[in-house]
Amino acid sequence: MQLPAPKSRLPGVGTTIFTVMSDAASAHGAVNLSQGFPEFDPPAELRELVTWHMAASHNQYAPMAGLPDLRALLSARAAASTGQQADPDTEITITAGATEALFCAIQALLHPGDEAVVLDPAYDSYAPVVTLAGARPRHVALAFDPESLEFSIDWVQLGAVMNDATRLVIVNFPHNPTGALLDADDLERLADLLEQYDSLLLSDEVYEHIVFDGRRHSSVMSNKRLWRRSLVVSSFGKSLHATGWKIGYCMAPGVLSQELRKIHQFTTFSVSTPMQHALAEYLARCPDFADNLSRFYENKRDHFLAALEGSRFRFTPARSTFFQLLDYSALSSKKDTELALEWTRSPGVASIPLSVFSEAAPAYRLLRFCFAKDKSTLVDAAHRLRAL
Repeated sequence: MQLPAPKSRLPGVGTTIFTVMSDAASAHGAVNLSQGFPEFDPPAELRELVTWHMAASHNQYAPMAGLPDLRALLSARAAASTGQQADPDTEITITAGATEALFCAIQALLHPGDEAVVLDPAYDSYAPVVTLAGARPRHVALAFDPESLEFSIDWVQLGAVMNDATRLVIVNFPHNPTGALLDADDLERLADLLEQYDSLLLSDEVYEHIVFDGRRHSSVMSNKRLWRRSLVVSSFGKSLHATGWKIGYCMAPGVLSQELRKIHQFTTFSVSTPMQHALAEYLARCPDFADNLSRFYENKRDHFLAALEGSRFRFTPARSTFFQLLDYSALSSKKDTELALEWTRSPGVASIPLSVFSEAAPAYRLLRFCFAKDKSTLVDAAHRLRAL
């Protein structure tokens, strides 16, 4: 007799769109610009350091919070870039990717009856983890300008949804998938709202080093009012072309870090030891490793958009991240989910439909394309898209 299916903790969740689109790309031989991973390796020196530390017998458990040398380097970097000193012993935790940091933070802070605000479009892991914590996700759509194709926080709607049950607000800037950014005035407005309801902030800043056209990323750590009630999540995967390593970190005041670590120690406990050693040594040797990252990806963005000239797509160059939104209104009135699969088959380019990131947001005619690829891949994809 077949075992009956267990009662699901997430009955409304299916296979993630990233797996669906990557599988479709593989099945149809499409150029895969859907899932957000680079098509190139981490720096050679960093890879060599991993091998060296494995041979040096750095293969057993690292400390639960992460290697002290690595945390000290991260503390110094944060102080230099944001003006905020995070104590490496009590306020920085190395995690199994940014996703684990987000999971641990949400599980640590939310209780049944709490509410957590999610700004749509949103990375797809936020709301399910809020639900797993027994709390209620409250979705607020970002404001969208159909002329400029740009997104920003809708402060009226955000203020309207917040209340005394709002325990947590989850933000992601630089924003995936829209490339939107916050500035210092935005941080002040956010601080006002959080203080009004005594809410906490979870800030996903994994694309912090990938900002274009002379703009700057404004970390919530740079605002003292926000820092005292925030958890800030970062990722080595995005900044070192190493998404498969799954190493990230969370910075937060000690009282918040203490609660996050209680969850972290019972999920992964610790993170890959030789890779942490390699990262610490690499950061010490190459403190300016991220200085050219924006220009590197800006060139790829510009190359992709130049190759799209002559197409019927409408776009505004992405402000940040390594994703570009393309408006297909002149080509089709179909739903983005339907069209993404159709265009994966022919002309053979896989993308991510924007609507899968949204519950509260209106219907878009936008698809997200990842340009963290070799130039030949981007030219091939653009050539296929121009044929539409």
